[in-house]
Amino acid sequence: MPQHKSAEKRARQSIKRRLANREKRSKMRTLTRRVMESQEKEQAEALLNDAVSYIDRMTCKGLVHKNTAANRKSSLVKHVNNLG
Repeated sequence: MPQHKSAEKRARQSIKRRLANREKRSKMRTLTRRVMESQEKEQAEALLNDAVSYIDRMTCKGLVHKNTAANRKSSLVKHVNNLG
């Protein structure tokens, strides 16, 4: 248990941040999965744009390391290019 007011506040903030980050990470995985499961190239390209944009945003916010983001985007683009 926190002994100081500032420590109590920090504990509350970290819980909020953890839940928010969990939602964002889940959305990122969902967008990635949708691209990988798509079978039509036109649909996959539209989904790819959304996924890459979201991954970039999460990278700027520090949720994902830039190299991890680059690897994920690369595998998504590779998948879409192999569809058609």
